[in-house]
Amino acid sequence: MTEKTRLGRDVYVALAAVGWADGQLDADEADAIVRAAVEEGLDLEAINEIEAATKTPVDLGVIDRKGLSKEDRLYVYGVAVWIARMDGVVSDAERAALTKLADALKVPEHPRTVVDRIVDSVAQQSGDARPARYDLIALRRIIGERVASAEARRNQV
Repeated sequence: MTEKTRLGRDVYVALAAVGWADGQLDADEADAIVRAAVEEGLDLEAINEIEAATKTPVDLGVIDRKGLSKEDRLYVYGVAVWIARMDGVVSDAERAALTKLADALKVPEHPRTVVDRIVDSVAQQSGDARPARYDLIALRRIIGERVASAEARRNQV
């Protein structure tokens, strides 16, 4: 597996924008975004900016992709899918925000489908999709394993 890139503040603000897409960001969604940023090891200033984005609606904005590996981009998309599904309903606005995020991250349609299934699988393994129980580390690990496996298959051809 490749070394993990540190995801920046803009990634988590974009996740907040996905959460706000349906007009509200509930407490579980906000907690999930902040928890993911804390687990990433971001500094206190960045965490405060991300928390602010969970309190007031924000636009998806620009995501700095340079330095993000394919695995990183798929992980970010996976976290966004998880956040959008957290309240049990994915609205048309959330779907549109997920598409916009995937496009900004340059994640094609097929990998989106694969990540959707991984998000479901991790939720089932976790036993709960809520922030305190959902296993973000497993999500990242499984995505990394799938990317490595796909690259190995491509290299064999």
